[in-house]
Order: sequence, then C-alpha cells, then structure tokens
Amino acid sequence: MKTIYFDCAMGAAGDMLTAALLELTPDREAALAKLNALGVPGVRFAAAKGVKCGITGTQMTVTVDGEEEGADGHEHHHEHGGCGCRHEHGGHEHSHDHDHGHRHVHRGMADIETVVNGLNVSESVRAQVLEVYKIIAAAESAVHGVPVTEIHFHEVGALDAVADIAAVCTLMEDLAPRRVLASAVNVGSGHVHCAHGVMPVPAPATALILRGVPIYGGHENGELCTPTGAALLRHFVSDFRPMPVMTVSSIGYGMGKKDFEAANCVRAFLGESE
Repeated sequence: MKTIYFDCAMGAAGDMLTAALLELTPDREAALAKLNALGVPGVRFAAAKGVKCGITGTQMTVTVDGEEEGADGHEHHHEHGGCGCRHEHGGHEHSHDHDHGHRHVHRGMADIETVVNGLNVSESVRAQVLEVYKIIAAAESAVHGVPVTEIHFHEVGALDAVADIAAVCTLMEDLAPRRVLASAVNVGSGHVHCAHGVMPVPAPATALILRGVPIYGGHENGELCTPTGAALLRHFVSDFRPMPVMTVSSIGYGMGKKDFEAANCVRAFLGESE
C-alpha cells in the first residue's frame, strides 16, 4: 500500500511539510512551478537548500507581495503562537497581530473562502484547503470565545497560511498515497511571545487542534508545531504511531528556519507498507 510517513520529532509547520513533500516529487522544478501557479494573490514560493546538523534538505520561503510573515518566530510563524487574528466582540475590536510595519488589512473566513474558490486547483484540493483552514479558524474561535464569523486574520499571515495549506494539499494529490501516517508530535516547550503577552507552548490554538493526537514536549525551548502544521496533520494523518514496516522509495527533508541542538526538520518517507 502506497504510504507516506511523517517523522515529527521536531514538530511540524506548513512550510516544513511543503518542503518535505516537494522532495518526494519526481520533478521538483515542475512541482514548484505548479505551486507558483496556484493563484494565491501575491504569493510566491521559493525553495532553497537548507542544512541542519549536517543534514541537507529543502527550505521553503513563502512571500506575499514580497513580504514574508513570521521572521520573528520558529518557522513561518504566521499565526504568531496561535494569535495572528483579531475579533470584534461587544463592540470593541481586539487586534492580536504584531505590528512590524505590515499592512493593517485583515481577512475573515468569507474572504478566505473567496480566495480558495479562486485557486487554480482541482475541486478535491479546493475542498481540502477549506477543511484545513476551517480547523484553524474553529480553534481560534474557541480560544477567543467568539464565533468563527468574528475571527479576522492578518492579511499576510492569512494568505501565507492559505499558500502553505494549498501547497500541501496539491502535493498530496500529486503523490496520491493510499494512507498517511505520522509519529507522535513534538510540540516543543517553554513559552512564546504574542500580542497578548507570554503564552505557553503548545499555543492554545495548536493545543486544541491536536486534541486526541499523541504529543510531547522535548528539550527544545520554543514552539515546534504551529497551528497550520497541526491542522494539516489532523486532516491528512489517519494514525499517529511508530513507523510501520515499509519499503521506502524516497525520503524528503523539510527544513525549518531556526537552529536547535537537534536537526530542525520534518522527515517524510514515501514507500510501500503492508
């Protein structure tokens, strides 16, 4: 049975999962060109060689109109620890995004759905992208105690997340595994800084998304699993377990941007399992 197995010993983020899957494709240049033709407004994907602890892999960069979200975080920290949104409640607007000179434009779920419906993808991929994004929105809604319709995401972060999700869904469709498995997820440890202040790891939205999934905190101090990474795993992975007996045909390394004592990467195995 054609199987993809994700080793999440260093957590997961959307860009890391994209990079790992990109390495599994037989023609990476063609696959990257396909990602850049998805039609996410202003988004550009770039892939470069990344080295962590002597291991070579691929590191993805996603920019929106030339601007990269999350240079201050673990990876593409587009949710800023699960707080890259704002909501209006009781007549007061609460902004939860960092101010680093970004455009003060926000998108709600209706705007996200419009963007997704305009993507140059199959109907199946379009439906999956919406399902994954709704997992994130539902978690943010629960964390902030407001309806999903009142959650608004910072534009750059929202489009960055849509791009990561659309990329993973597209690559998964092309690779067409019959099942997807993953290890327990290392969520990291310590705290992250958010517009609200200091928050524990895993961030609240990530923790909600990963309910029922085996997780643990390692020795690495920082956020290893982002809400987008968590939502993608939740959507695609049918079982979180040790690697089964597999005849592996290819291995992909998706590198994170931050350096830790351990190699900061998601490792994806493609092969046949019983």
